[in-house]
Formats: sequence, structure tokens, C-alpha cells
Amino acid sequence: MNSKKELWVLLASFVIPIVLGTAFFYWNPTAFTGNTVNYGQFVNPIITTEKQDVVFAENTKGDLQGLWTLTYVTNQCDNTCTQALKDMKTIRILMNENMRRVQRLLLINGATDFQEAGVLIAHPSVMLNQQLSKFPNNSLFLIDPLGNVMLHYNPKALDIKRVIKDLKRLFKYSRIG
Repeated sequence: MNSKKELWVLLASFVIPIVLGTAFFYWNPTAFTGNTVNYGQFVNPIITTEKQDVVFAENTKGDLQGLWTLTYVTNQCDNTCTQALKDMKTIRILMNENMRRVQRLLLINGATDFQEAGVLIAHPSVMLNQQLSKFPNNSLFLIDPLGNVMLHYNPKALDIKRVIKDLKRLFKYSRIG
């Protein structure tokens, strides 16, 4: 008789926390969706890229696989573009020992004569361009080492320290790139 009581107490100690956690989740769903620790906006759903989605310029050799990529998407490279590329360079330099895990990419729809060492220049495919057109023009994106567009930043109000915090947090938990 005593062993049945112990069995029920043991079973309840495993089941009650699961039931309470599930009930809390369904009664208060905003507790899990509203608060995030990242400063960039998640791209939801994540945009996956294939090798043919990013066509690199003739004088640029690059790949999205294996490195985190800060990507600036625009139609033409003007003053805002050059400032965003300078900010991306600053972010990369301030990553210290992790700077080799980050590359910079200018994803431009039109022709450009922009040349800077360390900046990959490419053109998006029609499908990728349609997916990125849901975001404001002249946007900054973070692409993971598998080629997934995952974070979006507004370059006009770009806070370099916040981007660095996001990258450091990602690098801490990422085993790739």
C-alpha cells in the first residue's frame, strides 16, 4: 500500500511541471513571443538562398557558405550605401578575433562601379529580389553560414554596438562559420 503512494508521488513530480508549463504557455502566449534579446528584426520566415540566387560580379570571387555575411541590399550605391559599407567594415573590425568569421557583401540590383577591398559585389536572382523586396529599400541583412537570411537592420538608424552584440551572441552559440 505504501509503495503505491510513493509511485503516485513520483509520477506527479514528473507530470505536474509539464502540465503547469503547458498551461502557462497557452494561457499567456505573449510571454514567449514578444521579448527577444536580439536587436535586429528576425526575418520571418527565414529566406533561404541557393548558389544561383547570388550571382557574383566577374571580378569578385565569393561564396555565402561557411561565413556569416553582412549584406547591404540596394538598387544603386550612393552616399547611404557607402556609409553603410563603412559601418559594416567597422563592425567587422570590432569583432576582434572573430572578424574572420564575417564577410561583407553588396547585393545590388543595377550596375555599379564601386570597388573596395574586402567587399563582395553580387546581384540577386529574380526570386531572391522578390523575397527581399518585402523589406525597405537599402536594407542591411545578416546571412548565416548556411545561406539563410535571418536578421534585418535599418541602416539609417544602425547602432553598431547592437549589431556587434547580436553577432557575439550568435558566435557564442554557433558551431558553424
